[in-house]
Amino acid sequence: MHSTLGVLGGMGPLATADFYRKIVEETDAHCDQEHIPVLVYSLPDIPCRSTAIMDRGRSPLPRMIEGLRKLEQAKVEAIAIPCNTAHYWYRDLCKATSLPILHIVDAVAVELQRMSYQPRHLGLLATESTLAARIYHDRLAGHGYSFTVNAPDDREKLVVRAINLVKQGRPQEGGHLLELAVRKLLDRGVEAPILACTELPVALESIGSSLLSCCVDASRALAKAAVAWSTERAGMPAMTRAVLAPSRLAPAQSS
Repeated sequence: MHSTLGVLGGMGPLATADFYRKIVEETDAHCDQEHIPVLVYSLPDIPCRSTAIMDRGRSPLPRMIEGLRKLEQAKVEAIAIPCNTAHYWYRDLCKATSLPILHIVDAVAVELQRMSYQPRHLGLLATESTLAARIYHDRLAGHGYSFTVNAPDDREKLVVRAINLVKQGRPQEGGHLLELAVRKLLDRGVEAPILACTELPVALESIGSSLLSCCVDASRALAKAAVAWSTERAGMPAMTRAVLAPSRLAPAQSS
């Protein structure tokens, strides 16, 4: 019997719905009963993660821990959080529960290792707080990657704007902006642009962008890790262990 996955969502709601859809798409099922049990607890009133990191606004941690408690009470057996920026508090969240929490960056690391070629030059498209907190840089340290981001003005006008447009229910507008941001990274020699905000794949998918094929979708990577955890938990294969195991933190290169 499949183990039950808990999803701490709402950051944002459309990104959470997209993540659940990807869990379904990544499950090798031939009928309803072969899909994994998932309990989604969506808390859109969790304080803004970016504001908390950049401006020292109200911490989202207490509300996220409340969400963990609800999922614990529902008897889930592991937790996924489809919000990259929320992983700034990953260690604190792990301390607050005995349940394993899948780490979205570790899921991306597994996805990079599974690629037919081994990219070394990664692009990061993310919130400013995810970049400032080095959530990807530090978690992927030691793997030999270099990282490139868009210029500050392009991040504000293209990436952050695209994220906000998805949150406003206007993903197609965001998709066209994001395409330009991705193309600029590719022009700078980036081999694998990472969509490191869960709103970003929603934007590109809404316009059927051909650039999706060259990007690493962190949401889908986390969905794959969640499916692998549930369907193969008894044997704890290497993929699942990699996503659950804590990474060593060390400086990484950036450009």
